[in-house]
Amino acid sequence: MARIVFDLDGTLIDSVADIAAAANATLAEVGEAPLSVDQARSFVGAGAVVFVERMARARDLPDPAPLVPRFLHHYEGAVTQTLIYPGVEAALARLEQRGHSLGLCTNKPHLPTQAVLAHLGWADLFDTVLTGDSLPQRKPDPAPLLAAFDALGTGPSIYVGDSDVDAETAARAHVPFVLFTPGYRTTPVEDLPHTAAFDDWSEIPNVIVSLGV
Repeated sequence: MARIVFDLDGTLIDSVADIAAAANATLAEVGEAPLSVDQARSFVGAGAVVFVERMARARDLPDPAPLVPRFLHHYEGAVTQTLIYPGVEAALARLEQRGHSLGLCTNKPHLPTQAVLAHLGWADLFDTVLTGDSLPQRKPDPAPLLAAFDALGTGPSIYVGDSDVDAETAARAHVPFVLFTPGYRTTPVEDLPHTAAFDDWSEIPNVIVSLGV
């Protein structure tokens, strides 16, 4: 059976409304105009610090560093508008029933990750969880993804994600990448390296079978 590791934001959950709310609460504290949801979505993927850097650049703020703790404060409780993509829970249950090991590897920091997993009733869903501050490195460095696979034991490795960062991470880790196309990517599907792609979570069990595991 396979070791299957998933990204979180834009892959399993649509959390951009909560992320935008945390960003806009931060910007309001320093007298700046809010981001649109589309802007916030385009900034997601490389971790909280990079998100704040992009947010600050969008508002011509010269020093993003003081905004990081403000943003994290709001981000840690930003769960109420997050939605699970349709079919995710049923798909994960089917994969688990087939004997696959399931892990999570996200650039979302630990506290916001734990908050949203608890909110969704997923605190015990994954066999391992690597977050954006679990290691000194973050995706697209392959170290967190490889650590997640190592924690799951042995077996074929498959990474499921939605973004440019996820595609690069999988390529650098030399593992098959399955792309969820409705997520937060900024590059056309045909320009992202991937082994397989899907747009409906009911498809993922058959996609895994098509990879020979």
